[in-house]
Amino acid sequence: MGDNSRLYYIHDPMCSWCWAFRPVWAEITRRLPGHILTSRLLGGLAPDSDEPMPMEMQDKLQTIWRTIQRKVPGTEFNFDFWSRCAPRRSTYPACRAVIAARRQDAGFEEPMIEAIQRAYYLQARNPSDASTLTALAGKIGADAERFALDLRSAETEAELMREIRQGQSMGATGFPSLVLEQRGNYRLLQYSYTDADLLLAQLE
Repeated sequence: MGDNSRLYYIHDPMCSWCWAFRPVWAEITRRLPGHILTSRLLGGLAPDSDEPMPMEMQDKLQTIWRTIQRKVPGTEFNFDFWSRCAPRRSTYPACRAVIAARRQDAGFEEPMIEAIQRAYYLQARNPSDASTLTALAGKIGADAERFALDLRSAETEAELMREIRQGQSMGATGFPSLVLEQRGNYRLLQYSYTDADLLLAQLE
């Protein structure tokens, strides 16, 4: 493979298929050859919106959750979200939250992603809301006041746009996408939601 290989994981914390992929991604990172580095890029599934999510879209997403439960055994969803919350088709706030947490400490990135996913999929809380995201940041040990400022800063927005463009330039059209960079060349990799070996075999 050479010494300059990097595996990019392009995702959105409010992408339900990314939630389903979480256990396999964890196994991939545990078993990855030492010479291959990893980087995450935020894909930005749905831009900012204050509009209520149309019922048609709500029904579509609930159908996707049920499909995932069938196809990826063990993936849990709390369907109370759809009655307890006021859903909006808006994932950019959650993406910016990951960046805002990372700006305080790189070690906050993964805990923030997991906190957002658990809040959304298991606790029926809305990660489209800044109040939810700020509470989650405090829960993982970040400075909530600084986080709230970074969440709406121009620098955080610029970084999100940069990551979205970078993922698109690599050929990522959906989430999750896994792209191997080797000597300046990019290759989209195949993966399975239930078996890490499919991806790992492509790195041999």
